[in-house]
Amino acid sequence: MGPSSPTNRTPYTGTRRRLVLAFDVGTTYSGISYSILDPGQVPEIRGVARFPANEYISGASKIPTVMYYDEEGRVRAAGAEAIQDGMLETALDGGWVKIEWFKLLIRPKSGGPEFSDKIPPLPPGKTVVQVLADFLQYLQTCAEAYIKVSHPSGQELWDSVSSEIHYVISHPNGWEGYQQSQIRRAVVLARLVPDTTEGHARVLFVTEGEASLHFTIDNGLPAGVIDEGEGIVVVDAGGGTIDISAYTKKAGCAPYTFEEITIPQCHFFGSVFVTINARLFLDGEYLCDSDYHEELENIVRSFDKSTKIRFNNDQQPQFIRFGGTRDNDPAYNIRFGQLKLSGTDVAKFFEPSLKCVTDSVLGVAANARKPIKVSARYNITFSNASHRVEHVVLVGGFSASDWLVSKVRQVLGQRGLNVVLPDNYVNKAVSDGAVSFYLEQRVKTRIAKTTEQENLRSSPGAMAQRGSLGASTQFYQG
Repeated sequence: MGPSSPTNRTPYTGTRRRLVLAFDVGTTYSGISYSILDPGQVPEIRGVARFPANEYISGASKIPTVMYYDEEGRVRAAGAEAIQDGMLETALDGGWVKIEWFKLLIRPKSGGPEFSDKIPPLPPGKTVVQVLADFLQYLQTCAEAYIKVSHPSGQELWDSVSSEIHYVISHPNGWEGYQQSQIRRAVVLARLVPDTTEGHARVLFVTEGEASLHFTIDNGLPAGVIDEGEGIVVVDAGGGTIDISAYTKKAGCAPYTFEEITIPQCHFFGSVFVTINARLFLDGEYLCDSDYHEELENIVRSFDKSTKIRFNNDQQPQFIRFGGTRDNDPAYNIRFGQLKLSGTDVAKFFEPSLKCVTDSVLGVAANARKPIKVSARYNITFSNASHRVEHVVLVGGFSASDWLVSKVRQVLGQRGLNVVLPDNYVNKAVSDGAVSFYLEQRVKTRIAKTTEQENLRSSPGAMAQRGSLGASTQFYQG
């Protein structure tokens, strides 16, 4: 993947070479981006584009957030290595435990729907912090290997920066003190930084919404956002969450300086919930009395990897290939190893997520308010008039779904909103944007929801830890 270096980025003013690594640990897929900062040079953002077992992942820009542990609690396979041919049999023979979706165990536990029983259990004796630490350690190993082979004198380059790497960790909107402390513990446990004040200072957090805004800025904003000050809603549709953020250009400041115009939102309706809906349907209605009900896990896995991704028409039947030509049960629409579903049934699996995106965006567009006055105590006064929102940017892995994008465009287009997708690797938006956040920090005004008022948190001390302070986790109740 080629480097990104927008013309408006300024040269690095530090006196020593520095490496910035951004880890986007997603619910289903994870990515790594980085920048090597050389004094006097304009920084470039690069993505790690090769991983172990590279051939098992499409596009190679992200890897599955999956690991296998053996009975002694050691990681035996991770990322793309965990989905390669024969791994299921190897894991079964070795008594290994598969872990995925573990990121959701860090989420805020109050105020929304409970779905813990849908998340695979952690390995015996392991906490979510320990599991996250193991995965961060794996990402570090992948980044090191890639940089060493992708740059001239890569070994020397790595040796010159590896002792003081700066990290940017992205997380959903609204994950604040407790969630950040858990992630920071995992970073220390993974031995990425020492457990000291100086070590902690090398770890920054950014919300996925703000990272996505930075990515969008680097890859081309709609003209009206800069020229006319029109509002923009950024929708980061990922594996576990859908993050909604809204911004406008900050008046009287540099062209690419922004402020929030609504409280950031986090909804647990990412792409994994489409798969959960499919599982519930197949288990409860469709296959409960079929001899192939025992193949449910295999069928759901095939749906997740293929049918869900290519679905784009609710008027055509959809097929889940899970077996061979001898697998037949015509009474349950199984022929030659394929399960047939109606397009309308598959569309229903997407409906809660689709409704979450459209309702949330329309709510933001109707209620966006431009900050007009900030007091010394950082209390914020808003304009009484709605701020004009014209554009919606879709990023994240879930935005690769043709069905989701087409329906979002249909619904929001009828309300006069322009829905766009950046051209460049939308599934790497968060990791690339996290590096851009480290370099630029373009959002200067953020809105925090308190008990009875909306406050501004843009003090210098808050900036060092944010992208995240002030976001409010909200759950969509369909």
